[in-house]
Amino acid sequence: MAQRNGSKGSRASAKSASRKKDKVKVQPRAMRGAEIVCDALEREGVEVVFGYPGGAIIEVFDMINQSRKFEFILVRHEQGAVHMAEGYARATGKVGVALVTSGPGATNTVTGLADAMMDSTPVVCISGQVPSSLIGNDAFQEADVVGITRPVTKHNYLVQSIQEMPQLLKNTFHIAQTGRPGPVLIDIPKDIQKATLENYSYPDRPDLPGYRLELDPPKENVKAAWEMIQSSKRPLLYVGGSVINANAADELYAFATKANIPVTTTLMGLGSFPENHPLSLLMLGMHGTVYANKAVQMCDLLIATGSRFDDRVTGKLEEFAPHAKIIHMDIDPSSISKNVQVDIDLVGDVKHTLRELNKYVKRCDTKEWLAALDELKKKHPLRFNKEKGSELILPQEVVKMVDEVSDDDAIIATEVGQHQMWAAQYCTFVKPRSWITSGGLGTMGFGLPAAIGAQRAFPKRQVINIAGDGSIVMNIQELATAVYYNLPVKIIIMNNGWLGMVRQWQDMFYGKNYSATELTRPMPGKKPSDTKPGDWMNADYIPNFVKLAEAYGCYGRKVTQSSELKQALKESFKYPGCAILDIWVAREENVFPMVPAGASLDQIVDGMS
Repeated sequence: MAQRNGSKGSRASAKSASRKKDKVKVQPRAMRGAEIVCDALEREGVEVVFGYPGGAIIEVFDMINQSRKFEFILVRHEQGAVHMAEGYARATGKVGVALVTSGPGATNTVTGLADAMMDSTPVVCISGQVPSSLIGNDAFQEADVVGITRPVTKHNYLVQSIQEMPQLLKNTFHIAQTGRPGPVLIDIPKDIQKATLENYSYPDRPDLPGYRLELDPPKENVKAAWEMIQSSKRPLLYVGGSVINANAADELYAFATKANIPVTTTLMGLGSFPENHPLSLLMLGMHGTVYANKAVQMCDLLIATGSRFDDRVTGKLEEFAPHAKIIHMDIDPSSISKNVQVDIDLVGDVKHTLRELNKYVKRCDTKEWLAALDELKKKHPLRFNKEKGSELILPQEVVKMVDEVSDDDAIIATEVGQHQMWAAQYCTFVKPRSWITSGGLGTMGFGLPAAIGAQRAFPKRQVINIAGDGSIVMNIQELATAVYYNLPVKIIIMNNGWLGMVRQWQDMFYGKNYSATELTRPMPGKKPSDTKPGDWMNADYIPNFVKLAEAYGCYGRKVTQSSELKQALKESFKYPGCAILDIWVAREENVFPMVPAGASLDQIVDGMS
């Protein structure tokens, strides 16, 4: 038997799980393990694989360039491979695939796997392993990859025989994309890659007797939920990323608009409901809108739809939604009442749950509720102070300008930090899979490789990575991947010379003790924190992003004046290849609104007083 860890509590439809059987029946034949891997990739409909070669996986690499059905993308670091697979998966809804070698190759994937696990992203990671006879002997580039990745994968396997390998590969893809999607790793020793399996044929279906998949929630719970919704006066839809994972945006739109119920989304749920719709309250939580957070505190019914009551959403749990009954629909039964006790659970595929609810839906009596929320929108809009005539660039201004001049179907990716929150606040998302960010793990260095993965998925669409000067350098080497494969990602760096979000917390909660967050050298005779806005433009900053862009073969431009911003964005967007704009923004601008950590949503600070 293979070594494996138990899959983490998901139930969904087997129907959405496995791909259609091949129409052409292939006769069994002898095939080596490395060939079986490539055959499995082809039969699972994989279009692209991201990875990095090495001795323990060289047998598979000896085969992959013979495939005419998928492309291999050589990354510059294995973490980048997994993030690219995530970006591809998030943009398409398909499984993203990474292929790496043993030891450091596999351990370099751990951050990406953890990120995919937290954000429910379907990723398959295939890693090479030292020969079976050397496992446990401290062989060169040996690591217990199954043990290391067990906490950060939905499931993982160590293949122990050539006979079981085809079925385990089938199971791997099935688990990754069903139930609550997530990363699955399969570790294949080198001797098994070289071994031959007589009478090989790829399985038609997974063999997972303990992996129970259900599609529909109990009908009586759906009916009870609708009765509760219909009787409420202040209902609110709180929507998470699972609506996007389940391809349920159309069903959500139908339900919200027919029932006339307002919608607020999490960071991961952006794009699941059009933000230009009157029912949209935009994002809730730590950096959400004032009116979305107040709506949560005022509502009498909270309909949690594919969301998990994350701490960045709830704030102080004891004071979260104090007047509300709660309905929770989610694919993962372990998420129900984990953080917040719910009144009705709807465990099942979110798409099918909403379809069932839509059989009952009628217009609710929400006229007074919506009028009250409209007043809150007028009183507390998202806003920032821009001094008239000032050439100092504000970061919010950058995002609003990106939103204005970018294509209607652009995909926005981000790194992690202040720029990520400004992008979430000031970009307008009207359809799913147009927003790719690291939510649960908050992985700096995510954005560039994820944007590359999305760009590979949609070569003709505009893909923009909004970045900070601290986060972008964590996987900056993947510029080489973008240039080598002609993937024209546009990178907008909001450069303030800080690790901005940490600096903001130091500013607000640690008495401005800016410990280890400065990214500039002090000017002669001055402390960096004493630098005036005009002086900032003369600071000594490493690296010079324009020169770095040119070194990699990208377009690069530095922007320091507000009047230059629009034209600079247009030029970079028109450039046919990868482009970097290094935009020097106001140094100490903070992200508002903000709910301080541990505070209730009622204690939100708008930052405008």
